[in-house]
Amino acid sequence: MELQQMRYVVAVAETNSFTRAAERCLVVQSALSHQIARLEQELGAKLFERTSRRVRLTPAGAAFLPAARQCLDAAERAAAEVAAAVGEIRGRLAVGLIPTVAAVDIPAALREFRRRYPQVRISLRVGASEDLVDQVKAGAIEVAFLGLPTTTRPEGVEARELARDRLVAVVAPDHPLAGESSVDLRRLSSEVFVDLPANTAGRIQSDLAFSAAGLTRDVAFEVTTAYLTSRLVEQHLGVAMLPSAYAPQLTGVTTVEVIDAPARVEYAVWSRVSRTPAATAFLAILGIPAVSGPEAEGPR
Repeated sequence: MELQQMRYVVAVAETNSFTRAAERCLVVQSALSHQIARLEQELGAKLFERTSRRVRLTPAGAAFLPAARQCLDAAERAAAEVAAAVGEIRGRLAVGLIPTVAAVDIPAALREFRRRYPQVRISLRVGASEDLVDQVKAGAIEVAFLGLPTTTRPEGVEARELARDRLVAVVAPDHPLAGESSVDLRRLSSEVFVDLPANTAGRIQSDLAFSAAGLTRDVAFEVTTAYLTSRLVEQHLGVAMLPSAYAPQLTGVTTVEVIDAPARVEYAVWSRVSRTPAATAFLAILGIPAVSGPEAEGPR
């Protein structure tokens, strides 16, 4: 069983096409098909069902795919470790981030990283903090940037605290609150809200604050991006609460200080189990020593 054969299987599974898989792998389709047929013969099972209209995994193929991906990842990691041993950083760097990350200028950091290490392939994944932590633990991403309530810390990963921030109210420019210098949660509780989905870390920090104040509120719109949040606010569909360090990036809305606002903590996290040379190099660019233990926690 060869790595190239596994690479071909993964490409076909991800594209649902032998033709597109061959294009991705830069081989002629007949060669790719021949290698997969050889692998199927060696395994004694068909990995794909082929019709004139589509290609899909068989149960055997679905069972084989995760192991094939793990083997390819392990081979790529081994090659990256060897390259690092002779002073060359290559391989991949998968970075996860929440939509409202503000403690780190991610594009600027990636620009510098790319300048220093042009052979590293970079991917970015935006998601909720709790999902990003799970992906770091699973090895799907190497480094992630989170925002959590002050009562919560990332679990099962190495973490470095980057900054603490308070939320501000975000309203339309002609909203009655737009002319106020500050507002409190009781006044805000009478408004319709645009917020993140329930049970996400970004939503929980606001929910806890209103609950602690003995208040309820109406979250009529649940969205997953800060950009869409601001657009809905701009259209007078509700008000929102976003981190004060992030809010200046928004246009078409006005921010108002919240006297009893909830706070959040931004973290950088990475795996406790293994760390690629690319991840170590990226953390170094950010001035974060990729170490274990209390030194990794940063300011408290």
